[in-house]
Amino acid sequence: MNKSLYNSLAGLSVGLLVMGCSSTAVITAPPISYTGSSPRVLELSDSQTKHWSHLDLVNDTVPGMSVDRTYEELLKKRKGKPIVVAVVDSGIDLDHEDIRDILWVNKGETPGDGIDNDGNGYIDDVHGYNFLGESYHEQMEMTRIIRLKLGDEALQAAAKEALDAELPEAKEALPQLEQIEQFVGMAHRNIQKELGKEYYSLADLEKFQPKSPQQEQQVGLLKQVIGMGQDVPTALKDLNDGITYYKGQLEYHLNVDFNGRTPVGDDPYNFDDQNYGNGNPNIRDKEESHGTHVAGIIAATRGNKKGIDGVAKNVSIMSVRTVPDGDEYDKDVALAIRYAVDNGAKVINASFGKAFSPNAEWVYEALEYAASKDVLFVQAAGNDGLNLDDTENKNFPNDNKLQNTPEFVDNLITVGALTSSFDNGLIASFSNYGKENVDIFAPGDEIYSTMPDDSYEFQGGTSMAAPAVAGMAALIRSYYPELTAVQVKQIIMQSGIAPQIKVNVGGEEGEEKSLSEISKTGKIANLYNAIILADQVSKGSASL
Repeated sequence: MNKSLYNSLAGLSVGLLVMGCSSTAVITAPPISYTGSSPRVLELSDSQTKHWSHLDLVNDTVPGMSVDRTYEELLKKRKGKPIVVAVVDSGIDLDHEDIRDILWVNKGETPGDGIDNDGNGYIDDVHGYNFLGESYHEQMEMTRIIRLKLGDEALQAAAKEALDAELPEAKEALPQLEQIEQFVGMAHRNIQKELGKEYYSLADLEKFQPKSPQQEQQVGLLKQVIGMGQDVPTALKDLNDGITYYKGQLEYHLNVDFNGRTPVGDDPYNFDDQNYGNGNPNIRDKEESHGTHVAGIIAATRGNKKGIDGVAKNVSIMSVRTVPDGDEYDKDVALAIRYAVDNGAKVINASFGKAFSPNAEWVYEALEYAASKDVLFVQAAGNDGLNLDDTENKNFPNDNKLQNTPEFVDNLITVGALTSSFDNGLIASFSNYGKENVDIFAPGDEIYSTMPDDSYEFQGGTSMAAPAVAGMAALIRSYYPELTAVQVKQIIMQSGIAPQIKVNVGGEEGEEKSLSEISKTGKIANLYNAIILADQVSKGSASL
């Protein structure tokens, strides 16, 4: 959720770091080098806006991942090996026009017969598995800790402190946004009627002569909205999204009396209780769209002239429904990772995270299992605009059991989010960061991707940046299957581009830092350079 936008509405009331190609390599193109920031002369077209993350930093002066350029110049006449990517997330719209053709199919399972045909321990898991059963809305983990009195007194006290910090904001923001939405909506409908047109501009409002003090106030309000850089319908949509968000906070996420797990029927804090869920990871709720959006970013069918193109081709998406509307359970995450690994996934995308993890050891053991099976785990850094190196700022899962200690696995890459413009600060205001705990940044703000019911929408978050990198990883593993998960991680990190500029972190009241101060690599992900480096490493002409 874009809190800065709602706060504003409430106010109404690169350096080259890879070697050149060997003369004997199949790929002979030089890596992309970028050392400064070239301002755009023209605004992005509608088409460019919808796939800016695939554009090229040098040719388009947009900090995309050079996806289009990679396919056109490096992969045009090449074929890769099929790769399975597990999307551990909410459910996916399995019948989406841009997703249904790239779904993983468990060929050993007979759909709908109620039998575990392939003997993997899961019944009817044709396209993946559903660890949430028929549930969707959930509490935050801190709320569950208080409700169930989990852990020791220190954990419960920390959870109560966090809840007491968040609950007042939701209680204050919801009625405020509802009132603003009512005023803006009423003004919008009245002015539409007065002007006799559905869509109007600031110039239309400037020319309009109000017939009453009320109309004058309404016109002034709409001018303010448009002056913030949005058309009124978009502002109303954002207001309604904010209302939905805070309603969810009060009704489910921060409500100590709510229990969303009842429909599942298991004890989520007993790891031995594993006979739950079902083989249908399709969406269950009209609001359940996150997994669909993420899956499209990774691998929406390329070249079908529908909607969007995903980053990677040759990919099958395994849907593992694990993340509810609220915080995920550690047991579900641990079992989801193991399910994905045991059923052939070579990349796992994890666009989720939380501040409390009472059974983190279950997830850590699953990550170690994934590492032992050569599976890459791509993790979103989180959307709180915080420095994850500060000991009070936690985001689970992660790859250090104690904060700021050495990584206990080497197959996990943590991704922060970029905006489409240097003028906008390059780093998304919501993105977490950290020199030790965030590895690299990738496009994650205003990303256009698949939504349920064959629709498409812009969404932003590190949840969108992680699948961009998961798509990169899948493509590397497709064309260079001999490379290990650890090598793929290092290739992505080393081949990134490092613009030598200052960026703003932490939102409007943040501070300027260099990329090297806010991430381990100091780089933004670039597929073009990654393919070149992967080619070199696979042929022994470069080392990691």
